[in-house]
Amino acid sequence: MSALHCLQLDMGNSSAKWRLLRGAQVIARGQFRHDAPQTLDALLEQPAQPAQIWIASVSSEATEDAVRRLLEQRWPSAAIWFARSEARSGDLQNSYAQPLRMGVDRWLAMLGTRQQCAERFVVVDAGSALTIDLVAADGRHEGGYIIPGAALMERALLLDTDRVRFAEQPVYALPPGQSTAEAVRHGIALAQAGAVLLALREAADPAPELFFCGGAAPTLQALLGGVGTLRPDLVFEGLEVLASMRRAE
Repeated sequence: MSALHCLQLDMGNSSAKWRLLRGAQVIARGQFRHDAPQTLDALLEQPAQPAQIWIASVSSEATEDAVRRLLEQRWPSAAIWFARSEARSGDLQNSYAQPLRMGVDRWLAMLGTRQQCAERFVVVDAGSALTIDLVAADGRHEGGYIIPGAALMERALLLDTDRVRFAEQPVYALPPGQSTAEAVRHGIALAQAGAVLLALREAADPAPELFFCGGAAPTLQALLGGVGTLRPDLVFEGLEVLASMRRAE
């Protein structure tokens, strides 16, 4: 009997990532933007017939409903499941008084990390927002931070300041900038890297293991000197863990 296909989606506020698995093997992956329906074509044109579709979403209900309808039209026999944050998943314990209010991407990234790390750890997810979450060795979520990501920081400067304008696009780096463009990009880099360093300092001892995920994670990890472990699929990995737990119930 051939292995079943499973489609997994990680839906953010403005865009989404997806990957298609046959058994345990990733056979296709991509991304799309919620405001550009044509970017969904690469996903909807996949010839495979997934038996299951698992979705981690922090998008609006309207966006979730629109994506669900498209998926149901394309693969009417697939079972669609939206993951949600929980008070407890295995030994990972949510610190929120209302667990559902925690973004499921943060919860799944921690859950994916917990499967491979039994020590105290920090997960840094560098996407539209920069999130930093600390988990104790016993699985207790100690708390976290939500900070505007690099693109949001730059957009805020351009929207709310009349004279901060530039055409060039310098790389993110830490030395002081010698033009408006460099000052903006390097200032953002300093803020993002500095936030992680301050969070680690605030965490104190024992020093937590550091994990990165998210689209901007490679850049942020490089700014910090290559420390920690890069795990780009942490949300997907956590999605698989949570789905496995639900099947076992």
